[in-house]
Formats: sequence, C-alpha cells, structure tokens
Amino acid sequence: MNGERYIAIPGSKTHELPPLLVHAGEYVPAESVTDLGAMILEAEDMLAATDADERLLEQRKFDLALQLAEHYKALMSHWQWGDSVLEWIRQCEMTFEYEDALRNLLHPDVWPHASRASFVTLLREKEVSTPGVALERAVGLRLTFRQPPPIDCFSNQFLLYLNSTVADSAYRTWSHLIPDQLTLLPPERFHFEVLNVDN
Repeated sequence: MNGERYIAIPGSKTHELPPLLVHAGEYVPAESVTDLGAMILEAEDMLAATDADERLLEQRKFDLALQLAEHYKALMSHWQWGDSVLEWIRQCEMTFEYEDALRNLLHPDVWPHASRASFVTLLREKEVSTPGVALERAVGLRLTFRQPPPIDCFSNQFLLYLNSTVADSAYRTWSHLIPDQLTLLPPERFHFEVLNVDN
C-alpha cells in the first residue's frame, strides 16, 4: 500500500458507517442559473481584438460562452460531491463517538479536522464510483467555498485555468496539517453504502 500505515483497531469486527448520500443531479444555484448572455460578455473580454467577420466573431463568443458554462457545471458537480463527503465525514465522526473501539481514534481538533482526510482515502481505497469527479478536488472546492458560489463570483480565467489548482491546493494543505502518524482507516474494517439522492 505504498508504505501507508493504518490505525490499529481493536478486534476483528467490520464497522458499519453511515451511508454516503451524494446529490447526483447537476447542481446549479437558483440565483445563478447559467445565463449565456452574461457568459457571452465574459467571452467577449477574453477574445483578442480582430478584424474577423462579425458572424465568425459572434460564433467564437458563443462557443466560448458554452465552454465557460460547462466549466461552471463541472465545478458545481465537484462542489456538490465535496459537500456530500464532508457531511458524511461529520456523520462518521458521530458513529465513531458511539462505538467504544472507535471512540479514541479521531483527534478532537477544530473542524474541518485535517485528520479526517483519512475518510477521503477510505473512499478511494473502497473504489467508490465518482463519475467525472476527482474526490480530492471535490473536497478541496468544498473547503474553499462554504456555499455553492454563483457564477458571477468567478472570472473567466478562474473557470478555465485556476479552479482545479485552487481546489487541489486547498485539499493538499488541509490533508497535510496533521503530524506524520498512523491516521489511515483500514478499508477491510469498514462498510458503508453510497446512495445517489436526486435534488
């Protein structure tokens, strides 16, 4: 397992964790329904001045606006997954509090607990299906944005170039705040369901 170390859990029991409830639908906040008009204005700012035919220029703006809208939808899909995972981690914490064998395994530091990145690793090791979503990036976006951000909060550059970098950096920073010690949860000792919940 690449030298990764697991927490020693007393006994041999498989522990049941709460289900991970994933909001599967594409989530776009009601107040920021993708407005192609606004996206076209953003796209206009990105295109260099040119003496190209007006129809060609309009088509380029429209294509770029569609691309920005798709990037925003992908960002919101990741944010939704991250929100679902952080809520699941909170529920797992409560489960750990009620089981004697698990109670002392989690450090009681300030939320969001850096040591809880072990739950994200557990999801990865259990091979939870996340169609089109990178778990670490999803959690990083949720750590970065407490609420689902409306599209007008983002520059076009953020949507096209920076959002994955910001999310990855947020996750890495959060997950590396803990000292080097045994923190990973042995996947064979835990069971949980993953349920898709429609919005």
